Amino acid sequence: MVDLSVNIAGIKLKNPVITASGTYGFGEEFADFLDIQKLGGIVVKGTTDTPRQGNPAPRLAETPSGLLNAVGLQNKGVDHLIKEYLPKLAKLNTAVIVNVNGSTAEEYAAVIQKLRGQKAVAALELNISCPNVKQGGMAYGTDSDTAAELVSCIKPLCDKPLIVKLTPNVTDIAAIAQAVEAAGADAVSLINTLLGMAIDTETQRPKLSTITGGLSGAAVKPIALRMVWQVAKAVKIPVIGMGGISSWQDAVEFLLAGASAVAVGTANFQNPLVTLEIIDGLEKYLVRKDLNKITDIVGKLKV
Repeated sequence: MVDLSVNIAGIKLKNPVITASGTYGFGEEFADFLDIQKLGGIVVKGTTDTPRQGNPAPRLAETPSGLLNAVGLQNKGVDHLIKEYLPKLAKLNTAVIVNVNGSTAEEYAAVIQKLRGQKAVAALELNISCPNVKQGGMAYGTDSDTAAELVSCIKPLCDKPLIVKLTPNVTDIAAIAQAVEAAGADAVSLINTLLGMAIDTETQRPKLSTITGGLSGAAVKPIALRMVWQVAKAVKIPVIGMGGISSWQDAVEFLLAGASAVAVGTANFQNPLVTLEIIDGLEKYLVRKDLNKITDIVGKLKV
């Protein structure tokens, strides 16, 4: 038997395949299709301190090889997560990661503090793609100093490993990764969605109510892979790679580029079984390559 287990900032995952936030709900939505306990981990839908309605429709638009979304972090708030979902998630034999969002450092901090002591939570993923209302709506993750300041503020409040999710809408993502590493991040995950838009030629109006939205899916994979490779070379903390992963071959590419684990997002909508297929494919790949551990291929890109 090959060993698919990986260690991300002290969290042992049975395999390197996790789900990306916002594409897997709270796990129970997929429980009728597969045994979600076979996953390395589940990143639950992004949560905020207070409930959010999200953006008005239309907020999804299909594009060639991709999906544009402008859902707007619709959720019922962290108190609802703690009361309704964490007791169920605690029964799973798989790592549960909570994606944390906010418009101010105080809002992020409020979520983190409420999650302290929650045994169901293995780690926290800080989404720094959120707009900073105190700086004119600029996303926290687009500036090294702003990102580092937020992480420095949040890290002392955490009683679980802190994963910082990076936005690709920057000129130098490796510099951002280094900044959050220096500020105390235990790991980084990337990439979040790329900013894009689509237009209906008949109505001559944007296909999304917000005009622009986040692009995900196969279309972003080459960009995501390049960014993971750049970041993995620049930091010493673990990297979780995501962006257009829909097959075991995609996962192997990200692992070779330096990711210690991979997150599957948009592909879950197209094929609910995709994560298990990737896990099975990784195992067969190691056997075929006569390798014992999945960690044997992490960062082993031959250049």
